[in-house]
Amino acid sequence: MEIDSVSSINVKSNHDTERAKLSVIEVLKQESSFLLFIGVAVIIAAFVFNDPQLAMWFGFALAGYSAIANDSIQTIGTFIASNQDKRWWHLWLYIGGIFVVTVFYSWVTYNGDVSSQRLTAKGFAKAPESFAFLQIAAPIFLLILTRLRMPVSTTFLLLSSFSTKSGAIASVMIKSVSGYFLAFTIAIVVWMLLAKVIRKYMVGKPHPAWTIAQWITSGWLWSVWIMQDAANIAVYLPRQLSLTQFIIFAGYIFFGLAILFYLKGDRIQGVVTEKSAITDVRAATLIDFIYAIILYYFKVVSVIPMSTTWVFIGLLGGREIAMSLTDAEGSGKPLKQSLRIIGKDVLFAAIGLFVSIIIAFAVNPKMQEELNVLLGLL
Repeated sequence: MEIDSVSSINVKSNHDTERAKLSVIEVLKQESSFLLFIGVAVIIAAFVFNDPQLAMWFGFALAGYSAIANDSIQTIGTFIASNQDKRWWHLWLYIGGIFVVTVFYSWVTYNGDVSSQRLTAKGFAKAPESFAFLQIAAPIFLLILTRLRMPVSTTFLLLSSFSTKSGAIASVMIKSVSGYFLAFTIAIVVWMLLAKVIRKYMVGKPHPAWTIAQWITSGWLWSVWIMQDAANIAVYLPRQLSLTQFIIFAGYIFFGLAILFYLKGDRIQGVVTEKSAITDVRAATLIDFIYAIILYYFKVVSVIPMSTTWVFIGLLGGREIAMSLTDAEGSGKPLKQSLRIIGKDVLFAAIGLFVSIIIAFAVNPKMQEELNVLLGLL
């Protein structure tokens, strides 16, 4: 009996091992194209990082697509989720057009600066004259984390390694964390106050006017988001772009958005669609409206860049808590499940922050000084 029991355990263990191997093989097969792209990108980064001109444009190209792909959940994620019945190119032309208009306004108004003065803040005003390999490879890490459905802060991951002043990243971090708690608190208050109204009036098929309202609100949110996060993409480029450089910058992102809409947000979109009733155009409109107000508030407060990702997950997290507390028998999730979702989002965002600090510490002497001060090592 004892021998049979041991034999049974060994057979089960071998079976589990074989199944794990098969799972790994299946994943590698499914992700073969993506892994090939990552491998090629790493090789190119290794070849071009010593050439400032090539490194600048290659870094921008990677940062442009990876940042938009990751941050799509914040701005156009709810827009995509609640407009799944619309043709993808209609959505693309609308959102892409707003992008071009917003960065063109910034370029004209701020003498060639497309970041709405985010890159004039302390520590970011000087464009890089040379690049380290990890600065060019940072967007590749962002692409990998995005593929894993992690809502990573592109501000921390892409900007941190370019800071030229001690204290710059600490300022970004303080502003971002305060944004998370502000959004979390506002969301709980708003959704708890509106709980009865939502249950009473936001039922059944939405009125067509809601779709119009959502398109207007999403467009405004997208424009405000660009004012905050264009810095993450433009950090590789000169602080004042020529006309040719501006056309390349705007054209690349415009057509990159086409890929994103064609893929319907790709895998990171799951961070949005797993939330309660997010595909309802009325819920999406309310989320976008509050998010836009918060981002606009922080834009007015100071030109210091901030992580819009942390604001967004704070907003969705607060909404989930409020819906759990006020709508247990409706569309809200049980509180335990909501806390699990919130915890996962914060964990993934924290992982992105940790990775960005490692990259920044490895390539940026100013960050090494700053981290030493923060840890009390000096």
